[in-house]
Amino acid sequence: QVQLVESGGGLVQPGDSLTLSCRVSGNAFSTYDMAWFRQTPGKTREFVAAHSWIPDRTLYADSVKGRFTISRDNALDELYLRMNSMKSEDTAVYYCAARSGRVALDSRNFERWGQGTQVTVSS
Repeated sequence: QVQLVESGGGLVQPGDSLTLSCRVSGNAFSTYDMAWFRQTPGKTREFVAAHSWIPDRTLYADSVKGRFTISRDNALDELYLRMNSMKSEDTAVYYCAARSGRVALDSRNFERWGQGTQVTVSS
C-alpha cells in the first residue's frame, strides 16, 4: 500500500519562502510521476507542478511558474516544492500525488494522494 505524507506547511508572510516535502512509502518511488496540487474551500483542486519519473522533466501551472520549484530525491523517496515570493493567493491545502510514470508529463490521472498540508500566506 503506497502512502504519501506531506509536511512543511505553515503560516508565512507575503514575499516569504516555504518548502513542502512529501515522503512516499514503498519501493517504486523512482518509477512514479509526482505532482503537487492545491485546494481552497469551495474550489476544485488545482494543479501546481509535476515532476516526471524521467530526470529533469517538470511542468508548472502558469500561476506559479518562476516562483515555485518542484524537485525529488529518489534515494530518499521524497518530493519537494520550494515556494518563493509567496502571495496571499497561494493560501491553500497542498496535496502530494503520484501515478505510474508515463512518457508524457501532464496533470491528469494522478491516482494516489496524501492527506494534505495547510499553507497560509498572510500579513
